[in-house]
Amino acid sequence: MKGQSTTSLNEQIAQLERRVAELEAKQPDDRLSMVVFSGDLDKVLASLIIATGAAAMGQEVSMFFTFWGLNALRKQRVLADKDAFEKAMSLMSPATTQGMGVSKLNFFGVGARMLRTMMQRKQVTSVEELIVLSEELGVELVACEMSRDVMGIHDAELRERIEIGGVATFLDRALSSKATLFI
Repeated sequence: MKGQSTTSLNEQIAQLERRVAELEAKQPDDRLSMVVFSGDLDKVLASLIIATGAAAMGQEVSMFFTFWGLNALRKQRVLADKDAFEKAMSLMSPATTQGMGVSKLNFFGVGARMLRTMMQRKQVTSVEELIVLSEELGVELVACEMSRDVMGIHDAELRERIEIGGVATFLDRALSSKATLFI
């Protein structure tokens, strides 16, 4: 009887150890994943503040820029080799982050200029500086391939060090994250 209980106890311990290993393997990474859907200055600013804060705290951070959020990754406007719809979309969208408006009280760009001036007076880091900081901190900046194709945004229009990826890229990061945000 003593031999059976020892074997049984060893089997139970082995089962518990396997279960603990399985649970540990399922734990999320120290990662924050974010969808940046908005191209509004204030919302992009908020997403970059959260991303750089998380990265500074040691988190891995992935930002997936899609549709209007892609404008945060643009460095210039290119009209060559675009069809009429793509040219129109490009002309109606900001060429760089400097052209982004705010989500409320924009008043033909006055609101964005006021916000930038107020931020500068209070020595708040600009969107452009936060993008550079995010790159320095190792934040992964991913441009949605489908949105980029639909909107006619060419590689030459995007900042360097931008990864191109699809929904599978985002989901791969998000499914292993402790937190996922949509901005």
